[in-house]
Amino acid sequence: MRRRAAGALLGAMALLTAGCGIRGTSVPVDAGPAPSRASCQAPEPGRSAEGEGRVSVRIYLLCTSRILSVSRTTQLTDEKTPPKPLEIAQALLEQLREPPSAAEEGAGFSTAVEDWVKISGPAKGDPDDALRLNRLPEELQSYALAQIVCTLAETSAADSAHRVVLGGPDAERDPLKRYECTEEMRRHPEIAVNSGVLVP
Repeated sequence: MRRRAAGALLGAMALLTAGCGIRGTSVPVDAGPAPSRASCQAPEPGRSAEGEGRVSVRIYLLCTSRILSVSRTTQLTDEKTPPKPLEIAQALLEQLREPPSAAEEGAGFSTAVEDWVKISGPAKGDPDDALRLNRLPEELQSYALAQIVCTLAETSAADSAHRVVLGGPDAERDPLKRYECTEEMRRHPEIAVNSGVLVP
């Protein structure tokens, strides 16, 4: 009787294990997140990439769940005069829309800024440092907005406190908001869409 009871108990346990689809293991299982193979080590462009009219710039790309700066070269202007803030913003946005290079992709970098995102200068009545996107900033993916804010915050397109003033395309209906690239935003880009402060 005892053998029959033990046999029935073992059979029931086997059925339960098979029913839930879990295979037994003698190895302890770590319930934490799976390790990422991304190095997030930004590759440096070669000096040969720079030439007449091309300069080194830094943009922010995604790597794992953060945004980190990488160095690129871009054509800012053909003129000898310094580029205007809007020209800088447009050139950097173009870089953000570009897919990562093979070296960047190999290190785990990607971009959330899509091809349709465009930027223009201040509308009538806007502050001089205002920039307007072709969509409301909060309608962008949060990761894309964080990339844009942190990339522009280190340029003359930002104010003296390294904050970026952004708005949507309709100057009459779309209010301007001031965004700051904080350490928290770099670590948690998902907060970007709710971080704007209305410009009075």
